[in-house]
Amino acid sequence: MRIRIVDAFTDRPFAGNPAGVLLLDAFPDDDRLQRVALEVNHAETAFAHRLPADGGADWALRWFTPATEVALCGHATLATAHVLHTTGAHEGPVRFATRSGVLVATPREDGSITLDFPTAPLTPVEAPAGIAEALGAEPRAVLDTGPNTGDLLVEVADEKTVRGLTPNHRALAAHSERGIIATARAQDPARGYDYVSRCFFPNVGIDEDPVTGSAHTALAPFWSERLGRCDLTGLQASPRSGRVRTELRGERTLLSGHAVTVIDGELLA
Repeated sequence: MRIRIVDAFTDRPFAGNPAGVLLLDAFPDDDRLQRVALEVNHAETAFAHRLPADGGADWALRWFTPATEVALCGHATLATAHVLHTTGAHEGPVRFATRSGVLVATPREDGSITLDFPTAPLTPVEAPAGIAEALGAEPRAVLDTGPNTGDLLVEVADEKTVRGLTPNHRALAAHSERGIIATARAQDPARGYDYVSRCFFPNVGIDEDPVTGSAHTALAPFWSERLGRCDLTGLQASPRSGRVRTELRGERTLLSGHAVTVIDGELLA
């Protein structure tokens, strides 16, 4: 198996969110996929294989964290599309058959790739008891993001609060299926982003995800409503950091960013 490590939602190496990408002839058994993802040990490893030409999608795509398979992943989808286009394995828009339906990735003239994802259905909920202590900040608003992501979206006071969070990851695990998205309005939009976020996913083996495309399917509608614009840019303020351009289109959200291949090798085992 040929394996590539791609940094997604960044235009420079060693930033953004790294993902493993393996293009296969067919999917092996699930245990094999999970063991490879554990060995790669990035937030997600993507496995894809080509589908027959007469179907409704071009490639089948699955995503695994080191601990489990997930239903939706943005950065590993972006990384897979990047590998397909840079290697010549696919030209133009690519349709991925996934657990979250058919997802389309479209290359742009500026070298970025735009993902067409389902918008997360946001439902306001009461702040769970103990979440402020687990997160390390008092929530201003808490919303459930629906079944595709299984997160709680938590708005906090300001950008400084988001950047300074030092959560208790074990305690956070009790409050959602996947994890917590912490967010706030940008302190200075002149710096090129409209809102900031950080994502903590202890229930799938990721204490903090560097840049989370799927989280922006919830962040886009949340901030579009508050800021009165459909086109926004989010900064995920993890140590690696990365930017996601979002465009809200009703039940669909477009996520755009760049990607860089940093490792190209062979899996021998």
